[in-house]
Amino acid sequence: MGLFILRRVGMMILTALCLTFVVFFLTNLYPNLEKLAKSQGNQRMSDEAVQSWLGNRGYLQSTPVKYGEWLGVLPGFTHTNDDGKTTGRCIDARKPVDTPPRFCGVVQGDWGYSTVFKEDVSTIIARRLGKTGKLMFWVMVLMVPSALILGVLAGMREGSKLDRTLSTVSITTTATPEYVSGVILISIFASSAFGLKWFKGTATSAMDNATFENFFLPVLTIALYGIGYIARMTRASMAEVMTSQYIRTARLKGVSFPNIVIKHALRNALIAPFTVIMLQFPWLLNGVVIVETLFNYKGFGWTLVQAAGNNDIELLLASSVVAVFVVLVTQLISDVGYVFLNPRIRIA
Repeated sequence: MGLFILRRVGMMILTALCLTFVVFFLTNLYPNLEKLAKSQGNQRMSDEAVQSWLGNRGYLQSTPVKYGEWLGVLPGFTHTNDDGKTTGRCIDARKPVDTPPRFCGVVQGDWGYSTVFKEDVSTIIARRLGKTGKLMFWVMVLMVPSALILGVLAGMREGSKLDRTLSTVSITTTATPEYVSGVILISIFASSAFGLKWFKGTATSAMDNATFENFFLPVLTIALYGIGYIARMTRASMAEVMTSQYIRTARLKGVSFPNIVIKHALRNALIAPFTVIMLQFPWLLNGVVIVETLFNYKGFGWTLVQAAGNNDIELLLASSVVAVFVVLVTQLISDVGYVFLNPRIRIA
């Protein structure tokens, strides 16, 4: 088991390096760097001035060298001006020190400085990720139990009216993207179009004081899609288990139907949905980008949109690293959990 986890961790690190390098390469293409120079300097800068601005800050180095400096495995770039003043990646004019460090990258905990928010990227990511973490927690609280109940109820009696009804509901929610369901929910429950206005709060106010009125709609918008998807997988797994030989044997022995479902079928039926549930975390990152922008909830997704729209390279890179990390960690937990749930894989 330990060797299995070590192999998975090694593969996770290698995948993280490959993915972050691809993101780093795309964000550091010259058109993006040129746009950054003009946004930080002057929109009317000449090509020579842009080249000088980028060269003085190390942006014209080769991509592998810049990537190594960003990771913190290569010494940071330095530049000495004509007046003898030295500037560089590891030299922070806002926090001058006698001996600046040679290495300053992700490994050292230095994520850079946001050119839009004028703040350390690590501080922004920590604060915004906390807001999104609160949103994702309540989404999972609503989504997982609801989906499992619907899936188990539908799969217990395959082909029944209850099965067809719940399957239709699940397919409908899965087929409706967040930006559509969010607009529909806002129009029905939070605007005067239908005269309901049950939810009068705004998701922006939920950042500091989350209540049912200002927080339920964004939570429901994200959860609806996941409820349908997990319910369909649970229903398929439950229906397959209910036709197994040991279930038929339990019925022939006279075991009551509720005991068959709870004691014999449920654990085996939850093996496949467990993997699907763990894979919802990467999907939730995509969902929050849409929903946080739609509801103006300033969390991780909103920050990612702002970084991409304003060419904030350091913040965009940090957001991408967090997204990659969440995806890989949830996949690792899913693999390990699947081994524990399925003894056949553990024995093999």
